[in-house]
Amino acid sequence: MKLIQLLTATVLATTAIGAQAAPIWQDFSISGLYGNDYELIAREDKQSTVTFEYTAKLKYGDFFGFADRTDNDVSGKETYFEASPRLSLGAVTGQKLELGPIKDVLLATTWEGGTGFNNFLYGVGVDLAIPYFQYAQVNLYRANNDSIDDYQLTFVYGIPLKLGSEDFLIDGFLDWSTDEGENHASEMNWTTQWKWNLGKHISPDTRLYVGIEHSIWNNKYSIPDADENNVSALVKYHF
Repeated sequence: MKLIQLLTATVLATTAIGAQAAPIWQDFSISGLYGNDYELIAREDKQSTVTFEYTAKLKYGDFFGFADRTDNDVSGKETYFEASPRLSLGAVTGQKLELGPIKDVLLATTWEGGTGFNNFLYGVGVDLAIPYFQYAQVNLYRANNDSIDDYQLTFVYGIPLKLGSEDFLIDGFLDWSTDEGENHASEMNWTTQWKWNLGKHISPDTRLYVGIEHSIWNNKYSIPDADENNVSALVKYHF
């Protein structure tokens, strides 16, 4: 099956499922970032980003998507987005695909898009049960990029913490992709958000987080020696 057919089938399947049943749970958030020491930006090294995120657990899979709007990217103001539907093979087949820490096996796809480019990733994912983690998943993709194809491993995680009466959340992702030649270096992006739930002091149901985002990005955009290590101030509100 061609990549676009596979992606289309996955998107249509998850869309059809979502249309017939309400999500088991869903979450929408808006966050703001401000920091410096960014690589490959238009001017100086400071950048502000507004991010819109949506995630949902469906009967037969899950969905995660976000859009970043930056004020100082490679060519100025830009929007970058990802849409990642996954189809649970356990739910579709009615079988428990569990083994050790593996809770489920999924067909994983992602559409990455921005100014002048679209990348499509497809592969397999697993949900993991790890002590103290709220969630953890690993996805292994074949990436169909505009120019050079590669393989990508993505680890996504969330760790809640409680210190006294205060609630904290550590969450983020690690992307690693393969080296595919002189102009396409192996890339690693490890981004973690360290957040305190200030909102609970406003009301029990308010989820307003403040904290920092730490990003370590080696060979950014697969460009050799374009290394980034920065800490950005973060505010995030969940509706």
